[in-house]
Amino acid sequence: MCGIVGVVNHEDAARCILEGLQRLEYRGYDSAGIAIVGAQGKVSIARAEGKLSNLTGKLADAPLAGSTGVGHTRWATHGAPTEGNAHPHRAGRVSLVHNGIIENYKALRAELSAAGRSFASETDTEVVAQLLDRYLETGLDPRSAWLETLGRLEGAFALAAIIEGEDGLLLGARRGAPLVAATSETSGFLASDIMAITGEARTVIYLEDGDTVFVRPEGIEICAPSGEPVARPVNPAPASMAMAEKGNHRHFMQKEIYEQPEVVGRTLSAYVDAEAGRIRPVEGIDFAGMSRLLVVGCGTASYAGLIAEYWFEAMAGLPVDNDIASEFRYRDPAFLPGDAALFISQSGETADTLEALRLCKAAGLKTIALVNTPHSSMAREADVVVPTLAGPEVGVASTKAFTCQLAALASLAVLAASQRGKLSPEAVEAEVASLMAIPAQMNAALAIEQEIDQLATELAHASIVLYLGRNVFFPLALEGALKLKEISYIHAEGYAAGELKHGPIALIEDDVAVVAIAPHDALFAKTRSSIQEVRARGARVIAITDKAGADELDSEASAILKLPDVKGLAAPIVAATAVQLLAYYVAVHKGTDVDQPRNLAKSVTVE
Repeated sequence: MCGIVGVVNHEDAARCILEGLQRLEYRGYDSAGIAIVGAQGKVSIARAEGKLSNLTGKLADAPLAGSTGVGHTRWATHGAPTEGNAHPHRAGRVSLVHNGIIENYKALRAELSAAGRSFASETDTEVVAQLLDRYLETGLDPRSAWLETLGRLEGAFALAAIIEGEDGLLLGARRGAPLVAATSETSGFLASDIMAITGEARTVIYLEDGDTVFVRPEGIEICAPSGEPVARPVNPAPASMAMAEKGNHRHFMQKEIYEQPEVVGRTLSAYVDAEAGRIRPVEGIDFAGMSRLLVVGCGTASYAGLIAEYWFEAMAGLPVDNDIASEFRYRDPAFLPGDAALFISQSGETADTLEALRLCKAAGLKTIALVNTPHSSMAREADVVVPTLAGPEVGVASTKAFTCQLAALASLAVLAASQRGKLSPEAVEAEVASLMAIPAQMNAALAIEQEIDQLATELAHASIVLYLGRNVFFPLALEGALKLKEISYIHAEGYAAGELKHGPIALIEDDVAVVAIAPHDALFAKTRSSIQEVRARGARVIAITDKAGADELDSEASAILKLPDVKGLAAPIVAATAVQLLAYYVAVHKGTDVDQPRNLAKSVTVE
């Protein structure tokens, strides 16, 4: 994840910001920068490609002195990883840093360009800086200009900004990406992660989604998007790095669920050229020349591969064979001319998957590794590496790694469809727009957390839970059942809804819990029939659906979890958030060890 650090009224703002960014280095980045309000209120900026050491070297030659500033480590999204695209971005009096995606930046950029403003970068971030400066030019005070600016933005993001001539003011906002505000005896802070200011801050406010914040030496003001003040709990700042890593979350798993809008957006941006409305080609992969794609993984990774099988075949017309890695090499697989093999692993060290890769490589197949760890064994040995950018995942039960795998696979499916002539450029552009909207949609899906928490109190007493789905929601049902059994120890099974009559329906009796993933899509009527079948036999049905589905299932489901209206590739990625939260809260109410469930390891490196 990109890193944000801001400070106001500090004896050495540059040092404080650099030390904070260093604590976030492990998350990955490709450029860094810092802006400081110096003497006479003037802002100076230093930026550099590559590691923080490059920025530190620049500052050693030309120090930036001042008490207020912002800093950033960037992973390139819109625009290449160049110094010109690095944050902070300046427009007039404004210097600004940003995590996330501004979905409507093209329209805003066109509007601002028509008004005579010129742009120095390729980023969506600069649009925000230009917009804020424009409102300031109209005579609005900083508070009003900031609120007006935020009201124009669409997407999932966190922002921090300083204004020339305003030495005692730091502006911030959180919309779907993490941001905290904090204080010491004399200073105020903003950061994307409390780890960045551990040791400096004495109290911390974990901002809630939608919060706008103004940090001044005399205190912190938080308001809603309307500008109405809101109160948030003030907590003691964590005293150690270990405590800081979880922030205000009870478990790492919960934190990682909530990081998904940001890290999925970051992963998508590695594949999507939003400006051009296309998927960037991946060097070494030619989907047009493939006769078949073998997809191999274990556990959650294998379910990501199953969802991708539906996408590649339906969208790109590319035949896919999906295998569990632990069985693949022992069944003596037969290979065909033109075969390529894709291996999915969070760690890149999964023993069975690594051995399957070696088998395919020895057979002469093109091998592709989809991994979250760029220097892993699989990454080193595969012909092509396609990364997921989830960042470190501590919880044993995979959450953000899974949705980042799906984000990468969805992007590759669109690329395959384009290369194989199955999608026109206009259709590709529409798919790209849909993909880039996913972070904001995931953020909206997380808003039903309280409903899930309440529902989980009852589900925690179940002895068996069945998950049902059709099409891409069948693998998601398998993943939902896996999550529940992993961390709550409740026996759970996932089934294709159409297979009920072929055996599983015998398990249905009074009060058996059934979770039906049933968005109002082309197969909704068939899924609804399955819901009616189990309901007639006494099952307690929990439906995960959208508004249209909720309306039709109102009298048929015992409980309904209503998600945003999402179609196409985005749908299973957004629905995964509800599936994960349901498992998480059931485990919390059962009192199990959520982050380190019994008998399981994060990375399985032995057979």
